[in-house]
Amino acid sequence: MVNGEMSSTSGKKAHPMAGHKQPGVIVTHPNRSKPVAQATRATVVLLLLASAALILIVTIGGWGTLEGDIPILLAYAAVYLLMAFFVGRWSRGVLPMAAALALLMFVFALVAAPSWFARDKAGFAEPALPASLLGVITLAIIPVQILLIAFAMRGFQQGWNIELERLDSNADHHALPHST
Repeated sequence: MVNGEMSSTSGKKAHPMAGHKQPGVIVTHPNRSKPVAQATRATVVLLLLASAALILIVTIGGWGTLEGDIPILLAYAAVYLLMAFFVGRWSRGVLPMAAALALLMFVFALVAAPSWFARDKAGFAEPALPASLLGVITLAIIPVQILLIAFAMRGFQQGWNIELERLDSNADHHALPHST
């Protein structure tokens, strides 16, 4: 039988019930109550929702002319919606992924916008929405992605995951487990 203890990089022993709620201990997240962190979270959620909406408008509006891109764009919108859900629940881990996907979408939109304007001529199949409008919406995706990258990285720096433990003043302190 192997009997070992896990240790963190700081050399402290990990608590045997790490990750489990202990009676008489209150876990708080001090950075989440700061107005700047709450504003950053709300902004990232809003930018993710706006990105998903713009992508869906371009996808649905250009359905007849977007040949192989439809599954990719639908998946992008679904992932952005899922990320918005997790950011709304203070999940800091999705923020770098959101920034990376926003950078990729920025490049896609930068490349795709001129082609929508080029389709606004005679001889091209007409999408559900006018091609010039789809071009403008595609151009609108670009600054939204830049803002999403900036705010996601700012949120990542704010330390939403930091937890502080304190004893509950109403708890029976003699019944609490003693640390060694």
